[in-house]
Amino acid sequence: MRIIIWIVSILLTIVVGVAAALTLSPWPGALLVRALFSIGGSKMSSALEKHVPGGVTSMLNQQYGADGPDTTLDVFFPTKIKDTSAALPTVVWIHGGGWVAGDKSEIANYLKILASKGYTVVGPNYSIAPGEQYPTPIVQVMQALAYVQKNAAKLHIDPTQIVLAGDSAGAQIASQVAAITTNDEYADLVGIGSTLNPDNLVGTVLNCGAYDAHAFNLNTGGIAGVFIRTVVWSYLGSRNPSQAKLTEMSVVDNVDGQFPPTYISGGNADPLTPQGKEMAKKLQSLGVSVDSLFYPADYTPKLPHEYQFNLDDSAGQNALDRTVAFLEAHTSNQ
Repeated sequence: MRIIIWIVSILLTIVVGVAAALTLSPWPGALLVRALFSIGGSKMSSALEKHVPGGVTSMLNQQYGADGPDTTLDVFFPTKIKDTSAALPTVVWIHGGGWVAGDKSEIANYLKILASKGYTVVGPNYSIAPGEQYPTPIVQVMQALAYVQKNAAKLHIDPTQIVLAGDSAGAQIASQVAAITTNDEYADLVGIGSTLNPDNLVGTVLNCGAYDAHAFNLNTGGIAGVFIRTVVWSYLGSRNPSQAKLTEMSVVDNVDGQFPPTYISGGNADPLTPQGKEMAKKLQSLGVSVDSLFYPADYTPKLPHEYQFNLDDSAGQNALDRTVAFLEAHTSNQ
């Protein structure tokens, strides 16, 4: 009996300690999310490997900024243009991870698949929270865009045909960068100027993103609530961000009719899909060309967050096909 009491006491102490830590700092929760996402990212990358065709050249860890590995990017393009001066329409894809996790290496196989379709594809890293907080990733992506334009010839990039893309938190970052680029008033509100000419931003590809920060319910219960509170606190630097800060981060509140043509998607079992639908509806109301891919609620098998990376499933393949069709419709290989 004494042993049982001792074990229970130890477990209760651990539980109380963890609970206390989660209320004092965003770090414990962020590190837990990071560890779990890292496992998922590795599995996803491995599952995609068999779908990667040959004939794609990689230029890895190009240093675009001064913050070490956080400011490096990978470039992928068809090997057949390696020793030529060819410049291709370019997709800059920003990885996800709830702003607290993720790495460009986790999506590299997917970017290679896109590159095999006739594009140069760039995957930048950025600093993750809570070590660095909003708007640092926005600033860094602007630096990455400046770098790829300056080094366009070496990287086989057509700087007049740039598509911003992303998944999950990366979709939020990509869409915010696009909104800053195309809406001067919003750029002034955020206090960050774009390094990209809006005429050269020909599209966005947005998967499973969060576009309405006001939709984050900090009072949500269970594991979902812990996750929401952790990522919001980590990224925005406050357990209870101001309404003004949430509005600033909410892309859906700050887009205008100059936003570029957009492909947008989300799975029918993804809790972020309502935000994707809201974003699509808002863009359409502004006259923006929108290609949306959302599945009916009764579609089976249910499609989770980041479903587009599962190329073993027909829905994931369909998302890839629709993405490529969108790129073909809004770019040209001269």
